[in-house]
Amino acid sequence: PKPVGSYPHARRAGDFIFVSGMGPRQAGTNAIPGGPIKDEEGNPLDYDIEAQTRAVIENIRVVLEAAGSSLASIVDCTSFLVDMDRDFKGYNAVYAEYFSGIQATRTTIAITALPTPIAVEMKVVALAQDGTRS
Repeated sequence: PKPVGSYPHARRAGDFIFVSGMGPRQAGTNAIPGGPIKDEEGNPLDYDIEAQTRAVIENIRVVLEAAGSSLASIVDCTSFLVDMDRDFKGYNAVYAEYFSGIQATRTTIAITALPTPIAVEMKVVALAQDGTRS
């Protein structure tokens, strides 16, 4: 999906690629897998945190691969959840599907809102090319 502001999805600096906060919106349609967290009037909606988390990670995968890297090269991840109590368990289960073998460092933060009606956003730092980490 297009960024919601004046910034790139990713930027290389030396041996690293810094990926801007990425949500689950789909390229071309801006559809939110698992559904938005609220309607246009701001009323809460039911949504699927696992579908949203999976879509976020897949969006990050696409950005990293376009930059010549991969999920396996991620060294650090910061995740933002709008409802830690409701969503951490589902988010954490999907995160483990992708990252258990990668062992990137991670910080998960509860926040009050994101710029679009989504429940999760992730920001990562990856090695610019697949390679060995220490």
